[in-house]
Amino acid sequence: MTLLFLLLNAYADETNVIYKKKTEIDFEAVDIEGQLKKPQGSLVSEQQRAIFNPLVKIRQEWHLEMIDSVNDIE
Repeated sequence: MTLLFLLLNAYADETNVIYKKKTEIDFEAVDIEGQLKKPQGSLVSEQQRAIFNPLVKIRQEWHLEMIDSVNDIE
């Protein structure tokens, strides 16, 4: 019985808070002063393409492999 009373009392103490759906802030009359700060340094750009060591060597001549595959089919 005491537990029921404590639970009902806890629910009765809660207040319902109602918030506005929309909040508007007007910055028209506000003057903002400041300084523009840029990072110190310069832009470095590389014009040459990077050369990577290829893991797969691309063959330019396939003539012998084509002849062997035709011979295998016959």
